[in-house]
Amino acid sequence: MLTYTLFILGFVILIKGADLLVDGASSLGVRNGLSQTVIGLTVVALGTSLPELIINVFASIEGSSDLAIGNVLGSNLINTLFIIGVTALIYPIKMNGPKYRTDVLFNLFAIVILIVIANDTVFGKETNLINSVDGIILLIILTAFLYFSFKKGEVETDIVDKTKLHSNLKSILLIAAGIVGLYFGGKWIVGGVDKIGVDFGISQSVIGLTLIAVATSLPELVTSVIAALKKNTDLAIGNAIGSNVFNILLVLGASSIINPISFSPNLNIELGLLLLSALTIMLFIQLNIGGLKRTISRLEGLILVVLYICYIIWVFVFQ
Repeated sequence: MLTYTLFILGFVILIKGADLLVDGASSLGVRNGLSQTVIGLTVVALGTSLPELIINVFASIEGSSDLAIGNVLGSNLINTLFIIGVTALIYPIKMNGPKYRTDVLFNLFAIVILIVIANDTVFGKETNLINSVDGIILLIILTAFLYFSFKKGEVETDIVDKTKLHSNLKSILLIAAGIVGLYFGGKWIVGGVDKIGVDFGISQSVIGLTLIAVATSLPELVTSVIAALKKNTDLAIGNAIGSNVFNILLVLGASSIINPISFSPNLNIELGLLLLSALTIMLFIQLNIGGLKRTISRLEGLILVVLYICYIIWVFVFQ
């Protein structure tokens, strides 16, 4: 019972810890003269992927590679199908800003790179392994993505206005509290996965694809729904797609450097779905339904949500 209690409590502490860390770091950056561009490309961008990153770091340390890869693939499928779908259902998503078109293209590129580095057997190797060299490649691509975004100025321009300012001391305390929350939250979650798997006969990859992925994507879901209710759908899709890019390039990159991640060929189904979902988003943006250009309509949002529900049913029935 204690393990399950800590498992559930771990998600609360993990997500709150990420929030505290971003809050404190953003305030500290603004207080000490960092530009909103730098803050947007580091603290804010990293914030939504912190839960996935921390869980994967602990999973990699303990050698739970199925959980590590399942967490990222599951989170990205939720972001692309469910979160963007629900957002569009609330209010059609207009894709007029160049930043979000860039993010969509980079998301597609990151998925293709992941497909290549995860399937070593296609290139004559004995096993599929995302190793430290692959991890370095992913981090280099992330650096290029951040540099490109910085040069193009494709970051939020009102971060200073949205940042709640604290004293330097309070900001440091918030950062410290956030780090403590991330540590214990991640540790309790990963510690509970093994017991859940044994008690219910569920593999780590399935737990990562579903339960862990849903829980760690809650911040993105809440942020996107609130943005959609305010008709600020640019923020909603930027939040979801940006998180996808960071999940693949940063989370998997850092995890594989800590400990190589073995990749089951069965997970190529999820990789294929990720690729198809990314292409579908691009197709929806280009279609002109109801005279709305570069818009994901409510009908298209419904299609995305239904696809995700069908996927979840398939996971529990056939995996």
